[in-house]
Amino acid sequence: MMILMVLSSSFEPAAAATTTTPAAGAKTIVVTYSVLGAVVQELVGDACRVHVMIPNGLDPHEWEPSAMKVAALMKADMIVQNGLGLEEGLQNSLAQAKDRGIKFFTASDHIKVRRVGPGEGLPTGDPDQAEGAEDPHLWMDPVDMKQVVAALAEQIKADLGIDLSTRAAGLEKALDQLNREVSSLCASIPQADRKLVTGHESMGYFAQRYGFKLVGAVIPSLSTEAAVSAADMANLKKQIQENQVKAIFTELGTPRDVVDAISAETGVKVVQLTTHSLPKGGWSYFIFMRDIAKTITGALK
Repeated sequence: MMILMVLSSSFEPAAAATTTTPAAGAKTIVVTYSVLGAVVQELVGDACRVHVMIPNGLDPHEWEPSAMKVAALMKADMIVQNGLGLEEGLQNSLAQAKDRGIKFFTASDHIKVRRVGPGEGLPTGDPDQAEGAEDPHLWMDPVDMKQVVAALAEQIKADLGIDLSTRAAGLEKALDQLNREVSSLCASIPQADRKLVTGHESMGYFAQRYGFKLVGAVIPSLSTEAAVSAADMANLKKQIQENQVKAIFTELGTPRDVVDAISAETGVKVVQLTTHSLPKGGWSYFIFMRDIAKTITGALK
């Protein structure tokens, strides 16, 4: 898959779904983060220019834009955001863009939002951990992304006058196939071993779709910006030992010293999981999800 080289000093170009580039004067869609941006690019092909605001590999929970990026954001024809508080550092800029009348699409408006369930969170006082808190990590489920694609294609037609129905149908079919692939990979893990300890509470949609138990997280929050207390660490170590967890999956924003200490005390290996960024050299949601599934199954088998 080629990289779409759009000349822009303010945004990172998203991946191209075709070998051609958009025509001069094509509409511009700005997407807040890279994983969602890859899906949007797959949908629009060369019908629009797609730019990603938060550079790939940076934490969407905490990233804040420069004045130059805010100025460029205001020139978008449409902005595609995740919602549910994921883009915390972008809230003021997005509100400003909305006030200017720029068209918005919010991915989380078009799925069944997962909420923190009984026994999942920790008694930290963090509202993210309260039972019923909304989980923003919707991109971890390809079936949810299929719903996002269908809704976005309709909104692009309504707001920008571009008919993407044929591309949408093909992409939805591909996402169904991806779901079957990931499901097959996860089925190779015995049910008793489908237990996840992650950097923060990011794998809820994946766990819900593919039958995993969420044991705990190094940062007991839906955001990487929360703090880790001694009580949190003690509780997590206890959960790891009682559940006979096989791996601790670290992510973007996971404090390495904390996870190394937990690993040393429990004897459980540490495995890197790229839940918030696309793989280097592979701007593709499909590669991203396959890598996630292969990493998890490889560590837990």
